[in-house]
Amino acid sequence: MGKSRYWFAAKELGWGWGWPLAWQGWLTYAAAGVLLVAGFVMFPPAADPVRSFACNVGVVLLVLIVCWLKGEPLR
Repeated sequence: MGKSRYWFAAKELGWGWGWPLAWQGWLTYAAAGVLLVAGFVMFPPAADPVRSFACNVGVVLLVLIVCWLKGEPLR
């Protein structure tokens, strides 16, 4: 229980995180996908581009925060 397990692997090349290492990472990606689709349905880009953009940015920022907190340290 003393060893921490990362949810996301750091990329070998470039900066950021890649595929999930644990089921929690897969759940995070799946939830982000559901939120993006729900945002597209609730705020259609043609009808409400500002809210659609804000929703997409919010989901991406949430995923980045989770990756930062639960992912491997960046190289």
